[in-house]
Amino acid sequence: MEIRKGDSKAVILEKGAYLFSLTLKGKEVLLQGKERQTRGGTALLIPFANRIKGGKYTWNGKEYSLPVNSEGNAIHGLVMDKIWKITKSSDTNVSLSLRLDSEYYPTTLKVNTIYEIDFDSILIRLQINNVGNSNAPLTVGFHPYFIVKGLWDLTPNKGKKCVSINKIPTGEMIEEDIDGTKQYDDCFYMPVEELVLSSEYSEVKINKRNLDYVQIYTTQNAVAVEPMSGAPDAYHNGIGLKVIQPGEKVNYEVKFELLR
Repeated sequence: MEIRKGDSKAVILEKGAYLFSLTLKGKEVLLQGKERQTRGGTALLIPFANRIKGGKYTWNGKEYSLPVNSEGNAIHGLVMDKIWKITKSSDTNVSLSLRLDSEYYPTTLKVNTIYEIDFDSILIRLQINNVGNSNAPLTVGFHPYFIVKGLWDLTPNKGKKCVSINKIPTGEMIEEDIDGTKQYDDCFYMPVEELVLSSEYSEVKINKRNLDYVQIYTTQNAVAVEPMSGAPDAYHNGIGLKVIQPGEKVNYEVKFELLR
């Protein structure tokens, strides 16, 4: 599904409600999407963002065992491989929905997302509704891969870094500057609502709502700046964990705006 306005366009796939590509004012902003959704584009991470240690957690006395990666951890949620339903679309926006009813999760979620493109930006809204009979743990994340060239800067460039062992937070946080000369696969507590990522290639403003944590992952010619509602392994460490009650709705939002 393609949406566009002026020289800006986005391609959204029904599989994963995945933002496959994004061009703003004629400039490609994201690495083009890939079959592995967390290597380009913007993936939606629901109902957990990033890792769950060992792929196991216990909720209300029941143990859940999740699919794991090569490191032995569950990663990036349960919705990327699901086919979402397009519920509404126009030239400039598209709405998609998914009912998540999984053996790996204690309740049933109804998830709605809206992509809306403007001349210089894209807005992504996400609403999650617990339509089941049990409360459940929840974190969400957005996984955009921004193209950069040379050194990059993130403003503000300070946050509380989650101290981690094998990419799993220990619970300790330390103040640290974010340095565009370094390599990262780290979570930072950054409750500000606005970030700016700049390099020789572009300058992009990232607005976020109800997303107090940011995972930064660096790779060749790109930086993933991932707004998240909680830290990796929140199902165990509780950092940013939301317990969603039956009948409760929660809302999250990100906006990517090209400044140059």
